[in-house]
Amino acid sequence: MPLLIRLLLAAGAGGVLYTAFPTLDLWFLAPVGIALLTAACAGAGPAIGALLGFVAGMVFFVPTLEWSGIYVGMLPWIALSVLQSLYIAVLGLLLTLTRHPVLMTPLAWVVSELLRSTTPFGGFPWVRIAFSQADSPLATWASVAGAPGVTFAVAVVGASLYAVARLIRDLRLREHPAAAATTSQARRNGGNGSGGVGWVATAATLGAASVMVAGGFLIPRPSDGTPVPIAMIQGNVPRPGLDFNAERRAVLDNHVRGTELAAAEVGEVRPDDLSLVIWPENSSDIDPFRNADAAAVIQEAVTAANAPILVGAVVERSRTTVANVAPLFRPGGPTTEAEVEQYVKQHPVPFAEYIPYRNFFRMLSSKVDLVPRDFVAGDEPVVFDLEAASTAYTAVPTICFEVAYDGLMRDVLAAAEDRPSILVVQTNNATFGYSAEAEQQFAISRIRAIEHGRSVAHVSTVGVSGFIAPDGSTTEVTGLFTARQLIDTPVVRTGVTISDRLGRLPEILASAGVLLLLGRHAIRRRRRGIVLAPARRPEESAREQI
Repeated sequence: MPLLIRLLLAAGAGGVLYTAFPTLDLWFLAPVGIALLTAACAGAGPAIGALLGFVAGMVFFVPTLEWSGIYVGMLPWIALSVLQSLYIAVLGLLLTLTRHPVLMTPLAWVVSELLRSTTPFGGFPWVRIAFSQADSPLATWASVAGAPGVTFAVAVVGASLYAVARLIRDLRLREHPAAAATTSQARRNGGNGSGGVGWVATAATLGAASVMVAGGFLIPRPSDGTPVPIAMIQGNVPRPGLDFNAERRAVLDNHVRGTELAAAEVGEVRPDDLSLVIWPENSSDIDPFRNADAAAVIQEAVTAANAPILVGAVVERSRTTVANVAPLFRPGGPTTEAEVEQYVKQHPVPFAEYIPYRNFFRMLSSKVDLVPRDFVAGDEPVVFDLEAASTAYTAVPTICFEVAYDGLMRDVLAAAEDRPSILVVQTNNATFGYSAEAEQQFAISRIRAIEHGRSVAHVSTVGVSGFIAPDGSTTEVTGLFTARQLIDTPVVRTGVTISDRLGRLPEILASAGVLLLLGRHAIRRRRRGIVLAPARRPEESAREQI
């Protein structure tokens, strides 16, 4: 296949994958994008495969992550896109190192996402294939094998599309003896040749794809549980951008006002008391433990709601550090930092909440000084015990980008043990303007609901906010940069999903599968080299010795 055609296929793959994610939400095109990349790489050499993967990655990540450069310029945006594309380059390389790319494709996608979700600086697990599938039946596989399982299922379907297309092409080649002979010779000379697909590999891929699709419809998604009354407050900010909280008191007052409105609404339409009010991340960037005025207005809101309020606060830790904290203020409860229950964000975002190797990166961009004080990380998950009229339950908090990290989400849910629980995601999307970032994050929370069989209360300072049922469905979802109060009765549940039990095992198995295919490829190449090596006659060996 000419290189130009391969490059066009790779670019097309990246473009199609972009359309699968919010806000376009053409999730059913994700397998098509995967099939196009497989077609581009099949039969190519390793260097070309890496180039094709990188091209597909750039076409995919540059528009998908455009929100990362809205207020800080192109350099961070393009740098992030390049870094993420390198992992797709590794994927493209892997697709060239096997005789049957249809078998490598789903395994390589899982492994490449594992790598970019963990490296460097803890990784960046955004816009993984799984997170495009919140509306897809394949999202059901999250409850079995987590987000990696959903990515695997989508990639299996994509590989099957490629296999069928390739098989049809091979059958047509048989009708033209000269072309068929050329293709056969290429395969003998180059191992992969043009990337042909055997009957066995095709049958296996189609069978696996059928299982993936059928399982998506047949595996049950639980939605039962005990309803508990909860309110979420989307208070809004004076303006979008990096200075969204320049008027910090205005943001805090917005959330106090929203809480008072929610309390009045509950009093009018529902007799049951609220069991919890949730404010988003950065709802109080005035440290409530060191500023009496902030503490006072928060207590006013607690009194108005007559319910615990989970606040999103920035709390001073030292002269040079702060922490992203979710403190729970209860009616009549303590107000000092030492006594208030609180969760501290465990995974601060590099280059957004702290700057690694600050002096070095300052030489590349002065934008690093937009983060004047580094956020320090919490060291453990925390759960909050709450009481509703119907049951006692626990709220399991996470903050912002933490929702994208598989292991962290498993750990915080495990902290709830066997008690009825609800997952809470507090976030702030004001720094990303009117972009797709907020909807991309909300889609991740929907996958988490299915994965763990839990309701999710996802609340943003400016939107998108909404309650998500354990089956991934939603009711009202708020728009961007509006003030809104959401009051509902999400269900709390117990139980452990298969995904919770398996943990990282699906990724381990995928990694082992990749290594097995690479090993078989290496052995095959070695054997071919031995067979193709010219035999020497005894007299030739004797002459060489002389």
